[in-house]
Amino acid sequence: MLQRTSNDARSVKPLNRIQENLVARNERRLLNYLCERLPAWVMPDHLTGLAVFAAFVIGLGYILSWYDPNWLWMSVGFYFVHWFGDSLDGSIARYRKIERPRFGYFIDHSMDALGTMMMLVGMGIGPYVRLDVALFALTGYFLLSMHTFLAARVLGEMKLSYIAAGPTELRMLLIAMTIAMWATGWREIAPTDVTPFDWLVGGVATILTLLFVGQTATTARRILREGEAPRA
Repeated sequence: MLQRTSNDARSVKPLNRIQENLVARNERRLLNYLCERLPAWVMPDHLTGLAVFAAFVIGLGYILSWYDPNWLWMSVGFYFVHWFGDSLDGSIARYRKIERPRFGYFIDHSMDALGTMMMLVGMGIGPYVRLDVALFALTGYFLLSMHTFLAARVLGEMKLSYIAAGPTELRMLLIAMTIAMWATGWREIAPTDVTPFDWLVGGVATILTLLFVGQTATTARRILREGEAPRA
């Protein structure tokens, strides 16, 4: 495991984390409970790696559902593993006061992007969602992530939820959708067919894209309102 270096210990202005999703308060209680009970040898890097592995298994479950829809239960189970690793890596670092503001920020969000890609590409290769629709959802996720990281740089704020929903609510939606996939039973779907799951994933992708456009306009107006004058 990579250790903290002197470069990573440079003073970094802390971000104002904004999290207003529906389950945020109860989720924080649960995370604090888990942080108090995790063994000392479990480190943030271990949890980040666990989340990436879980994302790979989730995507694999969707692909294997071509052969047997029961593989979807593997994806469902590993969504919980993904939540555990992805939610606890930063939480345990803050709880133990071992944050690495530069390294942790960089690795955590880089691995989040990789994990999301593996999950959505796996879903698109599987039989229930078209690949182009899954890639549209991935594009929407990347766009909104880009806005979040840019806003963190120019405003000093890390917005972790939009319209009262964050990563946990999105996982809950994906779990429900995956169980619905299993309940429909397996059938071969032609590449040109459009399923209800395509409409759902495409709808989420559209919302993410519109949020990116709206939040970009809002942030730009805020920056100008706060007094940044154009250069001559």
